[in-house]
Amino acid sequence: MTERPAALFALTAENVPRVFPPDVLARLRDALEIDPTVVAGSFTDPRVRDVLAETEVLVTGWGCPMVDEAVLDAAPKLRAILHSAGSVKGFTTPAVWERGIAVSSAAEANALPVAEYTLAMILLAGKDLFVSREHLRAERVHPGWEIVPGIGNHGRRVGIIGASRIGRRLVELLRPFDLRPSLTDPYVDEARAAALGVPLLPLDELLSTSAIVTVHAPDTPETRHLIGRRELALMPDGSVLINTARGALLDHEALVDELRTGRISAILDVTDPEPLPADSPLYDLPNAFITPHLAGSQGNEVARLGLAVVEEAERLAAGQPLAHGIDASVLERTA
Repeated sequence: MTERPAALFALTAENVPRVFPPDVLARLRDALEIDPTVVAGSFTDPRVRDVLAETEVLVTGWGCPMVDEAVLDAAPKLRAILHSAGSVKGFTTPAVWERGIAVSSAAEANALPVAEYTLAMILLAGKDLFVSREHLRAERVHPGWEIVPGIGNHGRRVGIIGASRIGRRLVELLRPFDLRPSLTDPYVDEARAAALGVPLLPLDELLSTSAIVTVHAPDTPETRHLIGRRELALMPDGSVLINTARGALLDHEALVDELRTGRISAILDVTDPEPLPADSPLYDLPNAFITPHLAGSQGNEVARLGLAVVEEAERLAAGQPLAHGIDASVLERTA
């Protein structure tokens, strides 16, 4: 039997049983020598320090403490970090990459529910469900049985901002539907867009020709307020903006002003700030549909993140390359 690499959990303790329910944890322990009762909420805990000295693999997740030079010095045998969530930017430091430690993320698994949420919102927005519901609730009068012009998903144009994991998964999910998706991404060329099966457009053209625009770009200094007053003005009357990425990609002051005109609508699962203050006008605008950061893995979906780590641990234990390793050279322009 192959010797199991020694491992340590490094995340918020209450998330261990959520992300690694019994069946997933049992499989993880078949691949790694890991004690679920020892969880590094802090790397300064004496009990954790003793385990850290022999640790070859860190199994990280939400709430992982910073992995800096001091931690790496205390973990001389560390060779891999398997992250049971999306972004690793919040806890990794340059020292991790400088020391050649392999890092893997469950971002691919977390992209699934976000893309599913977005698909649902696109289809419902195409039927004008959110605004129609507000009108019906306010007026309490059925509008009648006549054909409602201007709605429907037959040939509706959908603009996708960002060929991220979520953006690419959304393209796949849209294929069975009679929608017309297009893509904008400064790091994607025509050949790659063709491989995805979508036309590549400049941002301005995508905004001005799409009935629904959905944002899936990373939060970086370059993308802050990517959608501002000028960009919002390009969107056609009656169009819908969806954001499941990060709130900072939208200029919220400009968005509120645009929404107040009633010209467009917005579906926001993320905001800036997050959470919104209680007096935010976004809560009251009938053409703003706000959800509390629910698109990512929730409830039974978080076990999928743990399973993604288990599969990486099995590859690692078998001497195989990681399937979802992170390339440090593109880290700055990813989520």
